Amino acid sequence: MAAESGKIDPMHQFQVEPLFGQDWTVAGHSIAFTNSSLWMLITLVAVWLFMLGGMKRELVPGRWQAAVEGVTGFISNMMETNVGPAGRKFVPYVFSLFMFILFANMLGLLPVGIIPGVHPFTVTSHLTITAVLAIVSFGIVLAVGFAKHGLHFFSLFVPHGAPWWMLPILIPVEFVSFMVRPFSLALRLFVAMTAGHILLKVLAGFVINGLNAEAFWVAPVVSLPSLILMIGISALELLVAAIQAYVFALLTSLYLNDAINLH
Repeated sequence: MAAESGKIDPMHQFQVEPLFGQDWTVAGHSIAFTNSSLWMLITLVAVWLFMLGGMKRELVPGRWQAAVEGVTGFISNMMETNVGPAGRKFVPYVFSLFMFILFANMLGLLPVGIIPGVHPFTVTSHLTITAVLAIVSFGIVLAVGFAKHGLHFFSLFVPHGAPWWMLPILIPVEFVSFMVRPFSLALRLFVAMTAGHILLKVLAGFVINGLNAEAFWVAPVVSLPSLILMIGISALELLVAAIQAYVFALLTSLYLNDAINLH
């Protein structure tokens, strides 16, 4: 958090920095282990521990096992509903996608900033990360569509029941709508997580600057309402974190349905 001249930079939390004071470069490309890499690794370890603790396969499941079974059942039902029986083979991918986004969103909200020198980093607040997730999903949709239907996959751009004289207009519209899917997937998650974190940081600036103000009336008038608002928005951000993970997984399942079943 930059605090030069008593000001807090709300964008500093998104800065990718090399750890251990080293910025290794190979052929002009940085291969340094960054704070973004660290939090992605923490996210993967957290997901692995969550799954490891819940895969005991006890006859009477405990709370942890029930939680894991609940999430896997939730994703399985979503794929069954949106895609049908053919969607079962994609449950591991959509489940991994959902869990990675959910844990990355949640970990970025942990109040570890109270520990000196430790700052949370939300990897899903970076467009490069969300774009990679969206491109991978879109690539799978294309691969499945062409592998299953061949060139008949292009019939996806022909609305069922549309009159022939409308096709010159409808086909380009459907094609553009299809091609913007990875952009909408990436931007939706990126914007939602970035906007929430900026708002929380701005409110944190009001709280800190109000407490440090010389006039005694500033703290109760500015800092206290800002703190109360921060608590409310933090709770809302937890809900947003879960909703964004769900929306990403849901849209991926719907796009897979188009690739498998066409219209």
